[in-house]
Amino acid sequence: MTNKIKDVSAKAGVSPTTVSRVLNNSKLVNEKTKRKVLQVIEEMGYIPNASAKNLRSKKTMTIGVIVTDILVSYNADIIKGIENMANSLNYKIIICDAQDQKEKEIDYLNLLYNRTIDGMILVTSTLSDQEIIKIAEQGYNVGVIGRNIDHDLVSCVYNDNGKAVQEVIDHLVENGHKEIAFISGLKDAVDSYERLEGFIYALKRNNISFNPDLVDNGDFSEYGGYQAIKRMIAKGQSFTAVFAANDEMALGVYNAFKELDIKIPEQVAVIGVDNIRVCSYVSPRLSTVAQPKYSMGALMTEKLIDQMNENKYTSSRTFKVSSTLLIRESSDYKI
Repeated sequence: MTNKIKDVSAKAGVSPTTVSRVLNNSKLVNEKTKRKVLQVIEEMGYIPNASAKNLRSKKTMTIGVIVTDILVSYNADIIKGIENMANSLNYKIIICDAQDQKEKEIDYLNLLYNRTIDGMILVTSTLSDQEIIKIAEQGYNVGVIGRNIDHDLVSCVYNDNGKAVQEVIDHLVENGHKEIAFISGLKDAVDSYERLEGFIYALKRNNISFNPDLVDNGDFSEYGGYQAIKRMIAKGQSFTAVFAANDEMALGVYNAFKELDIKIPEQVAVIGVDNIRVCSYVSPRLSTVAQPKYSMGALMTEKLIDQMNENKYTSSRTFKVSSTLLIRESSDYKI
């Protein structure tokens, strides 16, 4: 009877994945376990299936990209940066729209598990750090845009949300604002949490008490921002400025204020994040935090492809990019 990899794993007391890693000389297996597995292989006379091994090691020259919502403008420039860098290095990309559903995001990871693609880039993923680390520790190539995960096997490109939010709040306070409303994004998104945390800290640094009634969730969508600010107004909350965690939600605030005849910035200042193209064309022009989205996509792709080809950048897997506060008419007004 021919021995199989699961027979080796059972006798060695390890998983079939660990046996596979030993056969492929992976660095993820410690020396003690490696010696144990090799000894069992020798004792059982196990001979790996050469064709199966070749199939597993064959490169597809394709990278998957999972975005939470392909309709969100923030993702467009990132995808363009990913695509152009990938093409320049002879790789193709597959775009996967998770539609703000974690279940879809997990389903798309099967492309990675069944070797349809060589690596996966997660853009503002709703997966937890531990879930992403687990994927990487199983031997799959994964990179993340939008957050910092402290792990040697995960490449990350992210913006310093805390610094960006501090600049926004400092600008508003300098113009006389103390009652500042905050519209957060998706409740499971790391960006939402980091920007809310940064908002609370920035208020504290400016000696302003945090009022939880001035925070609502807008799901990173224009309609979500519209609904959030309408809910806040319906509760009778008083505020002189609105900071939305992305531009799409800020545009929703614009729509609500237009309906209610609230003037921007004379009555309420508005600031967003991302500097999407329409920011310069609405009236008044929207103040926003500009992130180098194209560069983030291109940089992530370059590093992930390098990671898939002998780990040249093992000592520098994490890359923090700088954002810029663009002050325009929607907030450039002292009260």
